[in-house]
Amino acid sequence: MVYFQTIPVREKGVTMQAEAVDDILKRNQLSVTDSRKKILELFLGNNGALAHSDIEKKTGEKFDRVTVYRTLQTFVEKGIVHTIPTADNAVLYALCKDDCTSGHHHDNHVHFICDICHTTYCLDSVVTPEVKLPQGFKTGTIDVVVTGICKNC
Repeated sequence: MVYFQTIPVREKGVTMQAEAVDDILKRNQLSVTDSRKKILELFLGNNGALAHSDIEKKTGEKFDRVTVYRTLQTFVEKGIVHTIPTADNAVLYALCKDDCTSGHHHDNHVHFICDICHTTYCLDSVVTPEVKLPQGFKTGTIDVVVTGICKNC
């Protein structure tokens, strides 16, 4: 399982999380803007996936809906976050592993959504089943979402 935990450590007046945010943006050749920094900090400080509405609420009135949407789309395109489909056709977003790159997501893992607390977990240790398609078909993305009760509930 992948859990992201924020541990603020002061080093020359800058937290390690702030350094990580700047590093991720620079590695992906993105400008370091307030909206990108704030939204990336939310992902780094969260144990599960986030919905667009969660991000809007947590950023307050500082960023409008369009800014949040564009930032998420940019992060998906750059391989910083990946999308997780839900049963109600909504989309959740979670941080990618380090091997995702612009246009090439390698997050073919199982996602678990808790029926009680609604937290979504990336289960990297659970192998995604191999799907044998008929001749002439080519696999793009395999999304496996499991629902149930998490260990915390």
